[in-house]
Formats: sequence, structure tokens, C-alpha cells
Amino acid sequence: MVGRREDLRVSVGMRAPQNIYCHIHENSVHYFRMKNITLSADEHLIEQARETARAEYKTLNAAFREWLEQYTARNGDVEKYDRLMQRLRGHVVAGRKFTREEMNER
Repeated sequence: MVGRREDLRVSVGMRAPQNIYCHIHENSVHYFRMKNITLSADEHLIEQARETARAEYKTLNAAFREWLEQYTARNGDVEKYDRLMQRLRGHVVAGRKFTREEMNER
């Protein structure tokens, strides 16, 4: 169960500091500290984003956190690709060097 500050106070019977979210399990509580940031965007674009998030039964904050996770994961994709190319380097052998013209042929 994911709870906000108010949910935590009711569920656990204590007051949680601001910007802390938690997962409450049967015998344990896991805390995740959240930072606030301020972003600037066109007012019309923000309203469209809110409508889109509402249609997906999300808050704009939740949609942004989801996007941020995907955005930062891209770096991991590049690293995975580089590792794959390194592994394949020993298995794929052309037998010769190609000329520039041969490499650019379609």
C-alpha cells in the first residue's frame, strides 16, 4: 500500500515528515524521501497534461514521476546496448574491412 503523509499518520498512528511516502507492509514500513521541484511550462500544455493524467486515473505528479523514471532509464538502455555489442564483437566477423561506399550502400 502506498500512502501519503496523511495516510501514514492514520495507518500507523504517527506523524510523518512532509515529502515522505511509504510502503506499508504487514510487519514493516519502507520510507521514500521525495524532493519538490518547480517547473515552468505553457499554461495550456499544463492543462492538457492534467486532462491526460486524469483520463489515466493519475495525478500530474504521478505521471511526471513515471516519465522521470522512464527518462532516466534511457541511460541504462545505452549501457545494455554497448554491453551487447561488446559481447557480439567476438561472434560476428565479416572477414574483411569494408570500404566507405560498401558501408553506405542501401
